Order: sequence, then C-alpha cells, then structure tokens
Amino acid sequence: MVNKVMWEVDRSDVSLEAFKDDPGAFLDDWVSKGQRPVPPYPEGGSLTETERDALAAHDYGYLYAMGVNPFLLWQFARSVSVPGDMTGEELISSFREAVEPHGYPDFHT
Repeated sequence: MVNKVMWEVDRSDVSLEAFKDDPGAFLDDWVSKGQRPVPPYPEGGSLTETERDALAAHDYGYLYAMGVNPFLLWQFARSVSVPGDMTGEELISSFREAVEPHGYPDFHT
C-alpha cells in the first residue's frame, strides 16, 4: 500500500499538493475515501500506523528499509521535497545518508 500511496502522490499534481500541505490529512483522506486499490491487499488494503507515520514524516530511510520500491521512493522523495524543503543537491545528500545504512536492494527479480 505504501508503494500505491507514493505512486498516487507522484502521478497527480492535486495529490502532490494535498500531501505537501498536510501529509497526515492526505493519508487519512486516501484511506477513508477508498483510494486504495481493490481487492484488499495485505494489512486489509490500508496502511499500518508505522507505514503512515513513515510516509507523513518523509522518513526515506525507514521506507527504504521496509522494502518499498527504490525507484518509486526516489521519485516520491524528489516530488515532495524539491523545491520547497530542500534543493536537489540537498535531497541527494540527505537521501543517500538515510538509505545507505540499509544496504542495496536485490534487483535479481
């Protein structure tokens, strides 16, 4: 479900602005309005509290460690953080620092 939220935020300007304005409210709305795909997915087709907190806090290291798609995560991070929170160069540095302790994903699939 985390990947699906990140996809929605990255693909829609309206969703992106709503997420940037108030991540918690966006996530509540996303779940309550049934924006999640059907049929149900793991965790009942919703977000766990931990997933929700990591998305809302822009905790890219934790999201990476939990196994979200690394390419989607980068696009999401870039969309929600640049411009506004930081420059592109600052995001690269911050992102690298956040994910580096978790190693590299296995791309053999």
